[in-house]
Amino acid sequence: MELTTILEHDQKLLHPLHHPSAHASPLVIESGHGVWLRTVDGREVIDGMAGLWNVLIGHGNTELGEVARQQMDRLAYFSNYAGASNLPAIELAERLAGFAYPNLNTTFFTSGGAESNESAFKTVRYYWKRRGQPDKVKIISREHGYHGITLATMSATGIAPYWPMFEPRVPNFIHVPAPYAFRFSGDRREGETIGLAAARAVEEAILREGPDTVGAVIAEPVQGAGGLVVPPDDYFPRLRQICDQYEVLLIADEVITGFGRTGEWFGLTRYGIRPDIMAFAKGVTSGYLPLGGIQISDEIHDVIMTAPPDQVWMHAFTYSGHPTCCAVALKNLEIIERDGLVERAAQRGEQLLSGLHALAAELPVIGEARGKGLMCAIEFVADPETKAPANLGPQIQKACLERGLFTRIKGDILIFAPPLVISEEEVDLVLRIVRDSILAVIDG
Repeated sequence: MELTTILEHDQKLLHPLHHPSAHASPLVIESGHGVWLRTVDGREVIDGMAGLWNVLIGHGNTELGEVARQQMDRLAYFSNYAGASNLPAIELAERLAGFAYPNLNTTFFTSGGAESNESAFKTVRYYWKRRGQPDKVKIISREHGYHGITLATMSATGIAPYWPMFEPRVPNFIHVPAPYAFRFSGDRREGETIGLAAARAVEEAILREGPDTVGAVIAEPVQGAGGLVVPPDDYFPRLRQICDQYEVLLIADEVITGFGRTGEWFGLTRYGIRPDIMAFAKGVTSGYLPLGGIQISDEIHDVIMTAPPDQVWMHAFTYSGHPTCCAVALKNLEIIERDGLVERAAQRGEQLLSGLHALAAELPVIGEARGKGLMCAIEFVADPETKAPANLGPQIQKACLERGLFTRIKGDILIFAPPLVISEEEVDLVLRIVRDSILAVIDG
């Protein structure tokens, strides 16, 4: 089929975040292999975003397809509602028990990240109602945080452009400054680190709202879609202390960071703390099939299991515990472990970040390079001193694509999250493309 015909037919699709100006010249992908994408017109492009942060094991893996086929032959789908179960869901729940954090041993499966965070919010409310504190319904989130764009998750998401056309937002979501060292929006006391200042903003919000009304804080270990915000090392340990002090649950949104993306299996382990609820999705199947979930602490599990008949945890999705998705997830986790992809994410991430730091030292238009594992970004500025925006992000993104690199922008922030299978040579190629693209734009 001719490209023009394909694009005509594509007009029948309403794409996520749709506006005609954003879809004038779409990249139509025909196939993929490793970190590479092939377009319908024969171009080879590096996938600098691993699909949408999620294709950890790379494109074109045949092992997952074979596992899916075999499972579909046996049992493609059956309801996993209470009173029924299936072997892949049981096996995956067992595989995940205590895997991320020792206190999280029970899993509820969803189809993706937004469903996972919705499930987390409802579970917070359920928990506090069962504990005799029904007013603890408020959720504290951070500016630049992304948690999904269903009504409740959109209300938790701290990125304002997602709100206006769908407001009013769901009440009881409160936003506080993120631990965004390069552009911290909160107040900072003399001698106070940005990490501690950002944690204090959470504490002040709890006190302002009333600890008896705040049910949970939700936080990405590294903020992704909001601009790749890496917290200072002292932020999360203090945040955990604050949550404990005021009896507030901590939800770790590991939808992006989970399963190796940051160079560790999960994003909060480097800080030596544990969340009360963890939301996951994306990397659990490397995006080959839709799957997500939440893991809950043993204490929350006990509250659910000891409920009287009139206080059932009345929450469900049709595809919770989908057997084919769970079978693929099991094989995907085996591949990540077998091929050492978490370690590779740490190594290749260090190489990528080091290269981006070198570019920042060479090119004053780069105000900051930052990252953890294979989550990295550079932020462009017009002036390194004032940090005034350069307004060059879209142009540089376009120049990268013209040179064979697909990546993502948020304003003046160029973001990189390639598949964990990326090689040393491919990281070097990414860096060359980025340098050439920046120079092409700023030299005019």
